[in-house]
Amino acid sequence: MSDRFSLAGRTALVTGASSGIGAAIATAFAGAGATVIGHGRDAARLAETGAMVTAQGQEFIPVTGDLSDPAQVSRIAETALAACDALDILVNSAGVALTGPAEDYALADWQETLAINLTAPFLLSQALLPGMKARRRGKIINISSQTGVIALPDHAAYTASKAGLNGLTKALMTEAAPHNVQVNAICPTVVLTAMGRTLWSAPEKKDPFLARTPLGRFGEPEEIADLALYLASPASDLINGALIMADGGYSSI
Repeated sequence: MSDRFSLAGRTALVTGASSGIGAAIATAFAGAGATVIGHGRDAARLAETGAMVTAQGQEFIPVTGDLSDPAQVSRIAETALAACDALDILVNSAGVALTGPAEDYALADWQETLAINLTAPFLLSQALLPGMKARRRGKIINISSQTGVIALPDHAAYTASKAGLNGLTKALMTEAAPHNVQVNAICPTVVLTAMGRTLWSAPEKKDPFLARTPLGRFGEPEEIADLALYLASPASDLINGALIMADGGYSSI
């Protein structure tokens, strides 16, 4: 059974690996035997993730860059491909949540949200999918959100970006599946990362949300990392084009 969940001999590129869900995923993958190429904007924070990966005896290759800039996204992909013989797993975890009422929302915030949350995953997938298809082995895991399925107030740009990411997941699946490459998305509830705590700490916002969540709590980064590990492993080879709701039952009622 352990072999079914092993990533030994695999190399993964994880965006947003300097904190939160991305850092948890990078650490979980290392624990399963993967070499990790970790992307982040902050080199110092990225080094902290690298220390957790190398403490488990796995290689960590840091790469910095701004995902809102297509030229830098291309450089990140080129760096990752040059650093390994084969890139087996892509996790699009980096994201921003710039919230506010739609009627007052700044165009610059809209464009930044779409660039990081949707365009960057597309460009990275575009760059890395050909190699996966040629080797007939690969996994693309998009960290989406329950708001890509069920909208929330003040989240117009974020909801649009994650709904687009969900659609991209399914579209890429139709092209990748015949080549034994799996493409899936995880749609979490609020996860208690630094960003999640900032956006959802106020009782007037948090309490009504939790009141209609059957589980009655938010998620933890490690819980999303565990699901990503499953989707990255051979155990999930039949799962393709799925939007997996990790939301404590919120979307089921």
